[in-house]
Amino acid sequence: MAEAQGPAGPRRRLGAELRRLRRKTGMHLEDVAARLDCSTSKISRLETGKGIPKLPDVRELMRIYGVTADTERDMLLRLVKDSRAQGWWEPYTEGVQPARHVLDSPGRYASLETEAVANRSFTAMVLPGLLQTPAYAQALLSAILPQHRERDIARLVELRMRRQQALYRAARPLALSVVIDEALLRRVVGGPELMAAQLRAIADKADLANVDIRVLPFEVGVHRAHVGQFTILELRKPLGDVVYIESHAGDTYLDSADDVALYEEIFADVAARALSPSETKIILAGYLRRYT
Repeated sequence: MAEAQGPAGPRRRLGAELRRLRRKTGMHLEDVAARLDCSTSKISRLETGKGIPKLPDVRELMRIYGVTADTERDMLLRLVKDSRAQGWWEPYTEGVQPARHVLDSPGRYASLETEAVANRSFTAMVLPGLLQTPAYAQALLSAILPQHRERDIARLVELRMRRQQALYRAARPLALSVVIDEALLRRVVGGPELMAAQLRAIADKADLANVDIRVLPFEVGVHRAHVGQFTILELRKPLGDVVYIESHAGDTYLDSADDVALYEEIFADVAARALSPSETKIILAGYLRRYT
């Protein structure tokens, strides 16, 4: 299976190069913004890979930074082109009514996940999209997006199933580590039959060499991870890792070294307190009997 590509990587690499060039000249964001006649936030977004670069802007930045070497110019212009390429996920979200806590930044999460080599998640509310069956995803999205049309829900379900292909890539399959609060196994989504099928799907994915699934049992009590579910995306080098937090107030992306280190510590702690993969299979089997 071919590995999907997206513009997130080129945008972040371009941003890193632009930041390096600016610092090399000794200029501050305010200096560059004044020369480009734009806001400092625009320059900042370009350097962090959050903005969509425009060719005229990058050409002007190269002039400001004194870029004259043909190889460097060609590299930067190629990154601009790749940064503006359509992501594989865009057909799934095009025309779909936005929702703050699902499509707050359409395609941004899928874009970053495409660049990831590893995904570590803790969840206490709903199962991660990479583990959901089509029926579970449809029932879940219909519940949390009641104003959306059925065809829009169907396209979002297709997007989640398409994301799961990363787990089965022939080259560098996505490494997935998930800690699931036991409450998710008890919370019924779509009825007992649907839940039984969902638990079988989780057990099947747990057999993959690149997947580690652990259940945090009720006996552990309250853990600091319960403050809110989160995902740590380990991106291809030289890109920095990103923490993704989803809420009704909108999506949050944390990429500072301190923030990432904090969430890595929290995940390592909650994973250590969770059941082992073999013990998790036993508790999954127990809940499966409950639903059949």
